[in-house]
Amino acid sequence: MNDHHAVIVGVGLKMYMSHRDTMEWINLVRGIAKSHPAVTAGVVELFVLPSFTSIIPAHFALRDTRVAIGAQDLFWHDRGAYTGEVSGRDLAEIGCTLVEVGHAERRRIFGETEDIVSQKMLAAFRNGLTPVLCVGEPALVPSADAATECIRQLRSALDASRAENTIGHVIVAYEPQWAIGAPEPASAGYIREVVGLIRQEIDNDSALRGSRVIYGGSAGPKQLEALRGAVDGLFLGRSAHDASALKHVLDEAWHLID
Repeated sequence: MNDHHAVIVGVGLKMYMSHRDTMEWINLVRGIAKSHPAVTAGVVELFVLPSFTSIIPAHFALRDTRVAIGAQDLFWHDRGAYTGEVSGRDLAEIGCTLVEVGHAERRRIFGETEDIVSQKMLAAFRNGLTPVLCVGEPALVPSADAATECIRQLRSALDASRAENTIGHVIVAYEPQWAIGAPEPASAGYIREVVGLIRQEIDNDSALRGSRVIYGGSAGPKQLEALRGAVDGLFLGRSAHDASALKHVLDEAWHLID
């Protein structure tokens, strides 16, 4: 993922689909990716994050497309007696190039602390994986306050990586926690202001140069148009479970280059 003019479109499947349903969806995405000019021309960098059980067959199914595969989580150690965990080293070995870190659900349901998020970021960098780092304010607050909290989360997430001097590009997924799973995303004006301040933080940090910011949190069709120029792309959830909705987002990205 090197073309920084391309629009990033990512899809996180969470645990909504069975393995069979996931692979049916992956095959639909394969057809779209092989024929859609936005993907074939590199205007859009498309990535998908299936559940662990579907990563290997999904990678195989998408091997002749430009779609990148990633995981929804990783463990912070690469090897050891950690029953049930999956390491970044193994994810890289089976074809993942990205990994999601720090999603609000991981923090809330599984008690992931900021230190754990920081250690997972380091594990991603150490294994050559681009972290898709989720940041977002818990409640609706003025945009400047939301940006301050997101930047604090970003800095905290990079603590362990800075200490080891092992740091690379990040895809920052701005997901206001109050908008995740909500009927409506945050307003375009609000997102523009928050993302603009996160971008300033990235631009002022030489270690993060080239990193990008995408919007998630009930993201869907028509949002790229509304956020034109403000974000580097979208991180889609349930809206993209209908492959035709994903195609609509790709159509929007294609038309935006005109």
